[in-house]
Amino acid sequence: MFFVYNIHETGGLEGKSLILCNMTFEIHKRFPVDFESHIAVESEFGFLVICCLNLNIGDFMKSIIVKAQAKINLSLDVLNKRQDGYHDVKMIMQSIELHDIVELKKINKGIQVVCRNAYVPEDRTNTAYRAAALLGSMFGIDGIRIYIIKNIPVAAGLGGGSGDAAAVFHGINKLFSLDLPLDKLMKISANIGADIPFCIKGGTAIAEGIGEIITSIAPLQAASIVLVKPRFGVSTRWVYKNLNLDKIKKRPDTKKLVRLINSGDIKNVAENMINVLESVTMEKYEELKSIKDRLLEYGAMGSMMSGSGPTVFGIFNCRENAKKAARIFESKGYRCFLTST
Repeated sequence: MFFVYNIHETGGLEGKSLILCNMTFEIHKRFPVDFESHIAVESEFGFLVICCLNLNIGDFMKSIIVKAQAKINLSLDVLNKRQDGYHDVKMIMQSIELHDIVELKKINKGIQVVCRNAYVPEDRTNTAYRAAALLGSMFGIDGIRIYIIKNIPVAAGLGGGSGDAAAVFHGINKLFSLDLPLDKLMKISANIGADIPFCIKGGTAIAEGIGEIITSIAPLQAASIVLVKPRFGVSTRWVYKNLNLDKIKKRPDTKKLVRLINSGDIKNVAENMINVLESVTMEKYEELKSIKDRLLEYGAMGSMMSGSGPTVFGIFNCRENAKKAARIFESKGYRCFLTST
């Protein structure tokens, strides 16, 4: 979704209405964000609306703002190692509400990445930069500024970098009127990173190949998610390098999980989640196993490491239990997020 609206009032918005595309949004809250000439307001629909202030219609498409959602894995199986060094996988991926915000703005020349997170590079190594460069070379686009408000933790197994790149693909497609269909964007994006095609499509899906072959399935039933991020990061490359396929003792039953998702049986989905990469990351970092056990103790229906880690998440059917669990982990110094599917 793209939340870019043109209004001409800088104050006193609370209690007023914003009319867009014949839909009325009652404004409950307004608060500042870092974008130049923007504020954010919360509507009765519960999502953030980013508004451009004091812009005329000629300025409307000089910039665009895109929500870049994080992801978790409901399962992750590694099937084999390919000759090109990559691994064939089969996994179920799920978008969650935790998200970065990415603004793309037309500039005179070049590609600029700006992010106030010290762990996010602002050069050509940034995945969002590479996404803009790829589309630029393919379609003759030059002059884009990418501003990232980083909420998703870095090197956490939550697809933050891939999500930001997906937002760039969506944003440039809209901002420069490329009108590329979703499947075309996904195919192009696979040249940058294996998780990006899923992040472009979102929802609930099976990912195969190296992760770039996406098949959407029925959406997962709504649930509260508690994410617990330890104080360290993990390199995906290191995890796969140290994975011994012959030592994997238990693999996920993807067909069974899909049937459970289709039937809306989220309790059994949570109880049957398996991530084979836990055999590497949790073996090195025993703290992760403790986090997983405590999430179950605090009421999670199921708990698992997401991606290559180190973030561990719990799925809760009770929002109050999820809130209590999040508070406990925060009190112990963990970076913790209460979100939802």
